[in-house]
Amino acid sequence: MPTILRLDGYRFFFFSNENDEPPHIHVEFGDKLAKYWLEPVELASSQRVRSHELGSVRRLVVEHRTEFLKAWHEHFDA
Repeated sequence: MPTILRLDGYRFFFFSNENDEPPHIHVEFGDKLAKYWLEPVELASSQRVRSHELGSVRRLVVEHRTEFLKAWHEHFDA
């Protein structure tokens, strides 16, 4: 379960066995979880996350999208 980035209490990661899905990133903060597709950036799922929090998380995903895609391809295309 590679962690790609920790920022402001958020942990951005993916699971090593998820190469059968399109590129995406999981976000964990406290007991809250969200999953965003990366191409294009779109919410895939969330648990215990309020709608106003999803907007903040999405902005961070968009901001770091290139970094997340690079990590995804380095991990799964190797």
